[in-house]
Amino acid sequence: MTRRTAAVVTAGALLAALLPSTTAAAQPHGDALQRDVDAIRTTGATGVLAEVRTSTGAHAARAGVADLRTGRPVPWNSYFRIGSDTKTYTSVVALQLVGEGKLQLTDTVEKWLPGLVRGKGNDGRKITVKNLLRHTSGLNDYVAVELGDGSDWTPENFKKNRFRVSTPQEKVATAMTRPPQWVPNTSNPAEETRWGYSNTNYVLAGLIIEKVTGRAWEQEIHERIIEPVGLRHTITPGTSAYVPQPSATAYTQFPGRKDLTDTSINVGAGPEGGIISTPHDHATFLRALLGGRLLPPAQLAQMKQTVPVDDWIPADGVRYGLGIAWRPVQDCTGGVWFHGGTSYGVISESGASADGHRAASVAVSTFRPGDPAQDAQDKASLRLVDRAVCDTP
Repeated sequence: MTRRTAAVVTAGALLAALLPSTTAAAQPHGDALQRDVDAIRTTGATGVLAEVRTSTGAHAARAGVADLRTGRPVPWNSYFRIGSDTKTYTSVVALQLVGEGKLQLTDTVEKWLPGLVRGKGNDGRKITVKNLLRHTSGLNDYVAVELGDGSDWTPENFKKNRFRVSTPQEKVATAMTRPPQWVPNTSNPAEETRWGYSNTNYVLAGLIIEKVTGRAWEQEIHERIIEPVGLRHTITPGTSAYVPQPSATAYTQFPGRKDLTDTSINVGAGPEGGIISTPHDHATFLRALLGGRLLPPAQLAQMKQTVPVDDWIPADGVRYGLGIAWRPVQDCTGGVWFHGGTSYGVISESGASADGHRAASVAVSTFRPGDPAQDAQDKASLRLVDRAVCDTP
């Protein structure tokens, strides 16, 4: 299951808010970014907001509407659930703990969470922290297990379950009902190269962070990333189904339907996909990370040690490290470091240059799985990020 489909039921919607006038410098700038934002809108997306940040400043562009009924524009600096982009933040915290000598990438899951990963051939004694962060554990994605054949994925069931809260232990237990896709190399499991995207990996990573520190993963992300970098519009909402107002409506086109369903309100995920941010803040985070402000050189180098990926968007040439991925871009030295996230009704695409000089973040408030228009939307979003990060026309 690809990242695009696997993350669909783990997080919520794109919601938006105007920042104070002191942040108004991030306004539309130049034809190139607006052209690429308009190209995303042309695919049928209801609303788009993008921001590009460099060492010399920022510029933003928007298109479409925040709500189909009112026709109001997408607010500048909109809040949105960044979905699986959260995994990069979680990985940063884990690697900081490695740098402090409190955690080892070769530590097993069993060491920190004894007995949790067991049954049906699953064995936490054979899975390392590195396997979790790199998605080489072989564990099934609890989201895919819950989704099943997709027949229950309907607007009616969405509304019925949108306030349901699952504990991390319940999510792991769901994954444990299936045999693993594989068991990591027993002679050196940390260097396993077989790759399979699984939200379960980052549920476990969050639990390990809590076991090592004695504090909630949210607190660690706040005190280690959000506060030091000055991400004043990045939050971890816990079990709240809401995002601060004003909000852009997040629309999902459920399989077999032509209409769009408002999926703005629902409980998000945890360390695997629960952060709420803005394009401004998320691009700032990526610049800080790739620029060396969040990790010592040794741990940043570890994060960038990748394995090949053949089942992710985009597929050609993508390699996955520890909570971050890399893709080659034609005529772009260093390629693009990125992740991406999918939630009910919102797609997050972002990326940064290898040195953190340039970063871009895009929020699109429409999700149409299985529709060719979604493929066109995704490609247009990736083109925007590639052009912005590589500074190409």
